[in-house]
Amino acid sequence: MDTGTHIAMGIAIGGLATLDPVVASSSETATAVMAGVIAGSLAPDLDTILKLRNNAQYIRNHRGITHSIPAVILWPLPILFVLSLLFPGADLFHLWLWTFLGVIIHVFVDVFNAYGTQALRPFSKKWVALGVINTFDPFIFIAHVIAIACWAFGTSPGPTFITLYAIIVLYYGWRFYEQRQVANAVRKKYPDVEQLIISPTMRLHHWHLAITTKKKFHVGRAINKEVVTFDSFDRVPVPDSDVIAAAKKDKNLSAFLSFSPVYRWEIEEYNDHIEVRFIDLRYRSKDYYPFVAVVQLDYDLNIICSYTGWIFSEKKLRKKLDYLPN
Repeated sequence: MDTGTHIAMGIAIGGLATLDPVVASSSETATAVMAGVIAGSLAPDLDTILKLRNNAQYIRNHRGITHSIPAVILWPLPILFVLSLLFPGADLFHLWLWTFLGVIIHVFVDVFNAYGTQALRPFSKKWVALGVINTFDPFIFIAHVIAIACWAFGTSPGPTFITLYAIIVLYYGWRFYEQRQVANAVRKKYPDVEQLIISPTMRLHHWHLAITTKKKFHVGRAINKEVVTFDSFDRVPVPDSDVIAAAKKDKNLSAFLSFSPVYRWEIEEYNDHIEVRFIDLRYRSKDYYPFVAVVQLDYDLNIICSYTGWIFSEKKLRKKLDYLPN
């Protein structure tokens, strides 16, 4: 989920913590718990700092080890240490317990996005992405804001947030149901589907579709369970060539391939270089596919430059590759 929603969820969990008699009986413990659950709700996303290094590191590692089982266990400990110094009278066990819950909820809700997490590490490096909730879901965020506002205006936090999460559980169930209906509609239109990726959007009844059949890739959208196809591409295997082998040694392309489950490829030859491009088919936006990996090589197959990430115009991509002055 986005940072704003994680913060709102942290506040909501802090409100639920008032149902804990130990928390409710001590203002210092209650304040420490609120700080702890908010910190715990944000901590796993500290790997966002990798973006400052380069996109390849970010793509390969974001929501990876920081969302793993060992990390979920370890994140509360530094938070607990800092808060024990700031709030020496707080009950440490209950502070740890609610902070731990904040971390768990963060990782748990991220599993329902299309991006997903490696939440099963170290047992599996598989990305777990259920794809039913958008990274920013307006309904979930607004519901939290309303519940927090009700608390601020005097409602009892326990019943308020229990009601909130009962509604959200029903909402998740409805999203799974609608996703299944969309999948049935796709398979009715394309009976030879081999792989189907359904990704949520911010609009309730709109879903991104990346469909792999025996001979084609189809990209489209489901709108009110009606399947609309925007683009279709021949399904051409990536060639086993020296150019591709050289390009795959690049860190940017390697990171892209470790993350993207469905893509097409292009090779273009120019006077002084060869360009290899891989294009993720999940993220079509305004007739453009913004998540790409591009590697340029000279004719001796040495890498000249490369890029991977989200870019929303060809002009900006060329600037990244130093075709145009910055």
